[in-house]
Parts: sequence; C-alpha cells; structure tokens
Amino acid sequence: MSSYYDPISYLVTEDENGWQVKKVLQRKLGVSRKLMSRIKLTERGVLLNGTRVYISALVKTGDWVSISLEKESSEDILPQPIPFDIVYEDDALLIVNKASGIIVHPTHGHYTDTLANGVVYYWQEQGKQYRFRPVPRLDQETSGLIAIAKNAYIHQHISEQLIAGTVTKKYTALVYGCPEHPEGTIDGPIDRDPEQPHRRIVTPEGYPALTSYKVIHCYPGEIGAQVELRLGTGRTHQIRVHMTSIGHPLIGDKMYTLEHGETDSMEEWIGRQALHASELGFRHPLTGEELLFKAPLPADMELLRQRLEGGTKG
Repeated sequence: MSSYYDPISYLVTEDENGWQVKKVLQRKLGVSRKLMSRIKLTERGVLLNGTRVYISALVKTGDWVSISLEKESSEDILPQPIPFDIVYEDDALLIVNKASGIIVHPTHGHYTDTLANGVVYYWQEQGKQYRFRPVPRLDQETSGLIAIAKNAYIHQHISEQLIAGTVTKKYTALVYGCPEHPEGTIDGPIDRDPEQPHRRIVTPEGYPALTSYKVIHCYPGEIGAQVELRLGTGRTHQIRVHMTSIGHPLIGDKMYTLEHGETDSMEEWIGRQALHASELGFRHPLTGEELLFKAPLPADMELLRQRLEGGTKG
C-alpha cells in the first residue's frame, strides 16, 4: 500500500512555459509556503512528469506538475463507534451534519465521545487513513454543518476561503422577542468578560466582530422569532453574544440569556441554545466546483418552532 495520497496535478500551459516548478505550485495549485516546505522534503512530494525534482526546476508546455502528500492519521484520537450524519463525502472532503451536544474535537479532560472519535472510527472501519481536520468548528450545543478536510492541502484551501470571506455560512436561530428591524448588521467588538472569563461581551476594547441578521418570522405575541444569521468574522460565541447585545438572546442559551420573565420556561423546551448551522458553501479545492450544503432544522428546534408558532408561553 502506498504511503502517499493520490497526487494533485496541474498541466502546464503555453503561458507557463519556462516557469519554475515553485511558481506553478504557488500560482496554479495554490500551495502555501508552509505546505511547500513540508512536501519538498519528502520522496514523492514534488514531481515533474512523475519524477522528483527541485522546486527550482523549469517546466515546459505539456508538463505535469504534481504534489503528493504523505498519509497521516490522528493517532492521539481514540476510535469510537459514535454515529453521525454524513451529508457528502469524496476523497478530499467529509461534510457532516453535527448533532447538538457533541463536542467536535477532544479537549483536555474530554478525550472521548466527540465527533472526532466517531469519524476516526468510521475511517478505520473503511481501511482509510486520514487526520481529523475540521473547518470551521462548532460549539458543543450548536448543531449543523461542518466540513472535515482529509489532508493538509484541502484544509489550507478551505481555511483561506474562510479568511477571504468567500465561504457561505448561514445559521438559523430561535431568539427571545422579535427584533425591531427586519434585518441589520451588528458591529460590536468582542472580548472576554473580565468578571467571568469563560463568557464574552461586547466592549469597545474587544476584537472586531460583525454579524448580519434577517428576521424570517416573528411568532404570535412576539414571544420569539426565527432569525437567519451570517458571520463577517469568527469570534468565540459571536452569534450568541451579538444577539444578546441587541436584547434578543438565543432561546435555551443559559450562559447569555437575559431575564425574560415567563418566557424563561422556553429554555426547558429545548435544553440547549437554539442555534443551527443550516448552510455551508465553498469552492471545492480540487475541482473548483461551487458546493452548497443545507441541513434542515433538527427535531428539537423544529419542535420549539412549532410551539412558538402556536403562541405557547410555557
């Protein structure tokens, strides 16, 4: 069995005739400086027409420039038969609709029962060897779509799209009350709460944070609303903090819920923050195809939505 994944290749055109391999890798395959430093040291990392070359070698029209990545595995993650919902999979990507209550990656003191444990087990059962690379991550209680890259090249390219703001990330939330404006943008810097460091707050001294929202539906008596959200930045707890800052925290979010009198009983209906990553879209790093994945509301949020629609207050 080969110790490398299938090569990623580019056919040199007339316009690139005479370029160095390094230039082809950077401009046509989009290989980062960090990744290039790594692959050029391996036996089959950088190939020209199937032969290992220095990245200073010159190419001519019709040449094939290829990179090969050594196979990796997450040896520090214990495989566990944990079920998860696969939305899409190919040799480069795994798209999962994560259930609420599941931590994405093992953390200190929580080494098992995570999505990573389940995915590593799934790959092991298939006889596949990959390292677990989620992008972007989701909070434990947040449900919805998450991409898992199967090698460093794929992870690099999706991460770059995230930084460039070209990744579609749409969230659906059920919040207390109905926002005054049907849509808007919350521009509020976020940082740790000095009194409770595990919480975040909007503060002028914080890091820039931008969230756009659109009210999809206000429920009878304005006891709640369904809101669609898009992130302009990716701060910790950003949606939760920003919606709280405008007086409409997420239903079920015990960390950020404001006092809402009788509506506090709604927390018991769902038992977690009513937030779902409902859409995820990006350009496939290998094919260039624009991908868009959608995940319907999970059962607990759908039940909450129905109760809100009925005007139930508790």
